[in-house]
Amino acid sequence: MEKVLILDFGSQYTQLIARKIRELHVYSEIQPFNYPVDQIRSDPDIRAIVLSGGPASVYEASAPICDRAIFDLGLPILGICYGLQLIAHLLGGKVDPAARREYGRAELHIDRPDDDLFFEVDSPTVVWMSHGDHLTAIPPGFEAIAHTANSPIAVIRNREKRIYGLQFHPEVHHTVEGKQILENFLFKIAGLSGDWSPQSFIHSQIEKIRHQVGDRRVLCALSGGVDSSVTAVLLHRAIGDKLTCVFVDTGLLRKGEAEEVERVFKEHFHLNLISVKAGDQFLSKLRHVVDPEQKRKIIGETFIQVFEQEARKLGHFDFLAQGTLYPDVIESVSFKGPSATIKTHHNVGGLPEKMNFQLIEPLRELFKDEVRQVGRELGLPEKIIGRHPFPGPGLAIRILGEVTEERLKILREADYVFLTELRKANLYDQIWQAFVVLLPIRSVGVMGDQRTYEYVVALRAVTSTDGMTADWYPLPYEFLTHVSNKMINEIKGINRVVYDVSSKPPATIEWE
Repeated sequence: MEKVLILDFGSQYTQLIARKIRELHVYSEIQPFNYPVDQIRSDPDIRAIVLSGGPASVYEASAPICDRAIFDLGLPILGICYGLQLIAHLLGGKVDPAARREYGRAELHIDRPDDDLFFEVDSPTVVWMSHGDHLTAIPPGFEAIAHTANSPIAVIRNREKRIYGLQFHPEVHHTVEGKQILENFLFKIAGLSGDWSPQSFIHSQIEKIRHQVGDRRVLCALSGGVDSSVTAVLLHRAIGDKLTCVFVDTGLLRKGEAEEVERVFKEHFHLNLISVKAGDQFLSKLRHVVDPEQKRKIIGETFIQVFEQEARKLGHFDFLAQGTLYPDVIESVSFKGPSATIKTHHNVGGLPEKMNFQLIEPLRELFKDEVRQVGRELGLPEKIIGRHPFPGPGLAIRILGEVTEERLKILREADYVFLTELRKANLYDQIWQAFVVLLPIRSVGVMGDQRTYEYVVALRAVTSTDGMTADWYPLPYEFLTHVSNKMINEIKGINRVVYDVSSKPPATIEWE
């Protein structure tokens, strides 16, 4: 499999580089800037290297610097922003602070339009700059082939060695012809074929899973979410009845969710699915708990206890399957290391150490949108594939304060109304995530001639690409009016509806 290796120097756009390359049907992989050259040399799949941007200056003592030997591997190399400056710094050029920093849109003027990098690219073309340093001397063997008003050396090349550097970011949306420039580098300069696709991924993973598992058994925790659903169906396609799935109904799910999981995976896909109803157990342990981190911890620990208890009844398993995705993998190996904990993520990651499993993570190379593409190829229904993200702790972290049966019932009905009406209005697929939060306050209202004192719910709907940042979605006033009236009229316990218009950052998407 052809692979483009992306060395991460701490850019906020590194994942975006990987995604853009994959959109061009070339598999890309992110590794930290100090990834050993011997490992690159010994991997025949690596056909090109991209050096990401980054916030540092190459001349600082603490700057992240890759091994200079990567330039002697004979592989095509593309340096982006900091990556360009690093090429110059390591190969005999010079980088200095710019008299005028350059952030935002700029016009790139192409001086060598005959270069393959600029095939079908206009001059001038709009690019996105984000730098405080610039090149003041070009390395020997290189030449400048494009410029902006503020950057006389905006693109450099060593045509013979197929090493290119860009001062701008081709991976961001604001660089109008960025995708064409990346495509030219991959296919015209690096000579790649672009044959990576969901179909090829499925085929290669099935072979890999069969080889890894052999005649042994695999256990999978199935939640009904996109990641675990695609994991389960892919494994079933590969090993059939050697897979057993356990679905733990925590009692914290949305309306009809448990029944839908059983219907889809038992009746449609014919998976060996064990359902465990444990709602009373979870609710009992959550009694009087109001701290969100404590809720998450209790739910995670209880999930492991229930899952472990059920697994023991089912006999011996050698493998545990998880729906780990590529952003989780990147987080653990990135230049910056694990992010500061904003909130604990509920995952079955604690199970292997506790239960002595080998892990199978067939989706660990994929981003979320790629998982959805694979799911569609596997025949999963769109209602599951297009489903908005749903947190592992479920409705418990959408009830601010103590989780009770009464509050769960109110929130479950409100959530159902909101999502149903979004679908009816053809708004659901335009939104990354939408949900209702039950607030720990009551307000005075009037219904008929009577005073009411009932709960307030907040509606939340955001747009995003990966959940790292998000903007609130401008739902039409008519829609908000309709949903508010429907909730207040039909759900006993609610007399006020508000809409959350905060973005991430500074807020998070979920309230807890």
